[in-house]
Amino acid sequence: MRTKLRFRLLLSGERSIMEKTQLLALHDQQQRIEIEDRSMRREVTPEVIRHVSVNHGEGMVIYSRLNTENANRVIQEQIHYFRTIGQDFEWKAYGHDTPSDLRARLAAHGLVAEAPEALLVLEIEAAPACLLQPIAHDIRRITEPSRLAEIDRIQAAVWGESDPDRIAALRDDLSQDPGHVSIYIAYADAVPVAYARITYHDHSQFAGLWGGSTLKEHRGRGFYTGLLAIRLQEARRRRVRFLTIDASPMSQPIVEKHGFQFLTLTQPFKGRVPPQ
Repeated sequence: MRTKLRFRLLLSGERSIMEKTQLLALHDQQQRIEIEDRSMRREVTPEVIRHVSVNHGEGMVIYSRLNTENANRVIQEQIHYFRTIGQDFEWKAYGHDTPSDLRARLAAHGLVAEAPEALLVLEIEAAPACLLQPIAHDIRRITEPSRLAEIDRIQAAVWGESDPDRIAALRDDLSQDPGHVSIYIAYADAVPVAYARITYHDHSQFAGLWGGSTLKEHRGRGFYTGLLAIRLQEARRRRVRFLTIDASPMSQPIVEKHGFQFLTLTQPFKGRVPPQ
C-alpha cells in the first residue's frame, strides 16, 4: 500500500507531521486566496480570484473553485473580461484544482498552454547545512533600478528574448516596494552571469523563488546553488517558514538535491488580447 507523502515541519517548537494535503491547503490559502500585490488589483468573484495589472504586464487568474457544471462558463467569462479591459492574462492551473480536466478545458477555450512545472517546497529550518554556509561566489543584491539592464541581458541570452514588462515591474518594486522583493546577480570576473529573485508577501509563511537564469557557458559552476543559498539565508533571517519554487525540468533535480519536496504540478495558460 502506498504511503502518504508527509512533510516534517516545526510547529510551536515541537516536531510534528503535516500531510501533503494540509500543506497544499495552507499554500492555497496564503499564496492564492489571501495574497495581495501592490502592483495588482485583487478582484474576487464567487468562482475565481483574479489580479489585474495596474501598471505593467499581464493579469492573472490566481485561484479558482470550479466544477463540471460551471467551469466552461467561468473560463469564458474570464477570457471576455480580460479582453474587454485589453489585458493579456495568465491562468495558472494546479494539479489539485477542480474539475480534474481543468487544463483540457482551458486549452479547449483557446488559452495557450506553456510547459508544466513542479511546485516544490522546503521548510527553511530543515534546510541542508550546505545552503547555510558562507556564499563562495560573487553574488550581490541589486537595489539600484539602473542595474536591471544587467538582468535584461542575462534573460535575453538565456531565453532568446528580453522581457520589458518584467523589467519595468522590477523597477517599480525597487523604487516603491523594496521590502517585498530581493534581486540578486552573480558575477564571474565582474561580468554578470546569473540572476534570481525572492518575493515576500505580508501575513504569509511562504516566500517565492523566481528567476534562476544562468548563462549557458557558466552553468555547472555553482552559481544556481549560490543564488539559492543566499536567498534562503535571507528568508531565514526574516523568519520565513517555507520556500517555494516552480521548477523546470532543468532546475528540479538541483533543488530536490537540496531538500525541496514535490508538492504538485503547475501549468500556465496564456490568454492574449487579439490584435486590433
